[in-house]
Amino acid sequence: MSYASYAKKLMGKSLAALFFIVSVSLTLLAGMEFIMAVGSVHDKELINNIIKAINTAFIALATFELGVGIDKEYGVPGNSDHIYPAMRRMVARFVSVTCIALVLEALILVIKYSQLEMAGNLPYPVAVMIGASALLISLGVFMHFTRLDASVASVAETAVAGEPEDDDGFAGDRPLFPAQALAKN
Repeated sequence: MSYASYAKKLMGKSLAALFFIVSVSLTLLAGMEFIMAVGSVHDKELINNIIKAINTAFIALATFELGVGIDKEYGVPGNSDHIYPAMRRMVARFVSVTCIALVLEALILVIKYSQLEMAGNLPYPVAVMIGASALLISLGVFMHFTRLDASVASVAETAVAGEPEDDDGFAGDRPLFPAQALAKN
């Protein structure tokens, strides 16, 4: 194992462990906030504390998902050969979790503002929902432009023409993945 791959694995494991520790800490904090919310006497205080616990749990989930992605990408030796699909999966998973957290946050804010009779604050959850929608649309655009079937079709056409695939994923001059075309130049 070379020094660079060892350093990459060490940093990946360290960052993943850091994100896991933060995630566990936030999960414990969310549990304590929920227990304190149940012990609240006032209705408004109960609602605010439960919403605070749920928000903390969402952040813990996003942090955990980031740690899992980093661990899968950098913690396993030999992943450098398949960096493009791994990064695509990691981005899709992280953005999906973030979108879900934002949408749930907006829905919780709508419920909170309606129960606390603060209808003047409804533009804030609407803005969060619009932001989550824009993020989800951006993820769709990213997934469309990085999809595998377009580049696989060009590789299949090349393979039919009789050009064998190289070790680096190239069939002739055509890359297996679009990112490899940039790396080759």
